[in-house]
Amino acid sequence: MADPGGSQRTALLAAASLFPVPDGATFSYGTAGFRADGSTMAPAVCRAGIVAALRSVKLGGAAVGLVITASHNPVGDNGVKIVDADGGMMSQAWEPFSDALANAPTPDALLQLVLQFAKDEGITLGGAHSAQVLLARDTRPTGEYLLDVATKGISAIVGSVALDMGILTTPQLHWMVRNKNRGLKASEADYFTQITESFRHLLELTPDDKGIDELNEKLIVDGANGIGGLKLEQIKPNLARLDILVRNSGKEGEGILNERCGADFVQKEKVLPLGFGPNDVGVRCASFDGDADRLVYFHVTSPSKTSVDLVDGDKILSLFVLFIREQLDIINGKDNKGLLPTRFGVVQTAYANGASTEFLKNLGLEVVFTSTGVKYLHKKALEYDIGVYFEANGHGTVLFNDDFVSRLESLTARLSEAAGSPQKQALRLLATSQLINQAVGDAISGMLLVEAVLQHKRWSFQNWCDLYTDLPSKQLKVKVEDRTAIVTTDAERKVCQPSGLQELIDKEVVNYSHGRCFVRPSGTEDVVRVYAEASTVEAAESLAKSVARHVERILGFC
Repeated sequence: MADPGGSQRTALLAAASLFPVPDGATFSYGTAGFRADGSTMAPAVCRAGIVAALRSVKLGGAAVGLVITASHNPVGDNGVKIVDADGGMMSQAWEPFSDALANAPTPDALLQLVLQFAKDEGITLGGAHSAQVLLARDTRPTGEYLLDVATKGISAIVGSVALDMGILTTPQLHWMVRNKNRGLKASEADYFTQITESFRHLLELTPDDKGIDELNEKLIVDGANGIGGLKLEQIKPNLARLDILVRNSGKEGEGILNERCGADFVQKEKVLPLGFGPNDVGVRCASFDGDADRLVYFHVTSPSKTSVDLVDGDKILSLFVLFIREQLDIINGKDNKGLLPTRFGVVQTAYANGASTEFLKNLGLEVVFTSTGVKYLHKKALEYDIGVYFEANGHGTVLFNDDFVSRLESLTARLSEAAGSPQKQALRLLATSQLINQAVGDAISGMLLVEAVLQHKRWSFQNWCDLYTDLPSKQLKVKVEDRTAIVTTDAERKVCQPSGLQELIDKEVVNYSHGRCFVRPSGTEDVVRVYAEASTVEAAESLAKSVARHVERILGFC
């Protein structure tokens, strides 16, 4: 590392002095980035700006992203996430440095951390190498101020440029960073054009004998009073064969962000969001979260009930898998002699409902498991030609390997439109790869793919629900003295420490039909999370309580 010189040192000391860390505050960078009450976030946001700029310098000036959002959290919270140059989440290897920097107690401590880290990483400071950071925020009231704070952090690395991309969904910024670094069009208008055109193309490829009726065209979307609803309103006029009504749209004065609405609320509570009621019986409904990176669907079951039939991330995954598998089976059928060899995989976590896993395995699919967290799922899905991952909360996507897409493009060019040719199937896969966000889970593009597949299959909401029946499940938390005493293996599905606990869990599980149970330490608090499934609600609750008692006895407070 070259000597950064006085200007670089001065810039870092000045930025750190503007936003000192309050006494007692502690920031921790996780899958969600840094999050806290919006009024306390300035120190972490400024320092995240420094990290983002350093990351760009490290990567030779490639664009890195920084988004101000707290996703599904209450409106008073805010947060910051860094988007890596590939459009994915920031490299995990940089998380410890991000934590240390955010919690540096003094400007001089921050300066020394940056200088040491730059030396360790071979980063040249002082402006010899440029950096660019794309910025975005959601609609939270503290967002504009925190965006300005982030800009000050970015500017503390000499030679860095902050580009404000505007008020965006989180997935839009991920998409922009990925495209910009690939030399592709990367504006918001380009994003809208790509998803609306690929959606139109998929609809044009719907089998001729499968029409559409007025009921199946209607979709009501809960926008969580966030940015996703506003963006959906913008593109509605360009979406053919889809009659969308947006509620909780985020328009000024309509409602409070994530207040009794949004994907997180609907998925956890399994009740109607605000603004939905008896008149919506029989209509297909979808729900985004606050920054539009999660998607769930639901159905109003009865005019007299507030409960809903929920389609979560597991069933969205299953719908996508069926559609993709159908196209691949025809392309690689006997008559076509395996035109497109494809490694097709599904990635889940231990929290995926056991019924969904059984359904997928019965289709003959390769289903693998990772630890909980999108960063683990995404990384594993990248190993396949086509990798599909979703969490039950509705965050997920379908990843198409670049080499596979090239082979697919070559195949479509060779295939004719003659009867029996699998050209349409290949074109459907190409359109899918353009529609679904290749960088991260995206509620808007995911919703459009769901709608295209439902129209392709001519399925009602009930047809979709009937794919399989979820096993009842129960989750509990057990307070413990030290959560690190729990050590798991097999993608968190088995306990290896403390010794003997897994044997006790196994003994409980065999007493229940379709029983399954695992425990894992919380990532943020001294609790152990217990998840149990069984054939009935009562049995799932009983199994969870039995295992929780074992955890409490072995690890609880003395």
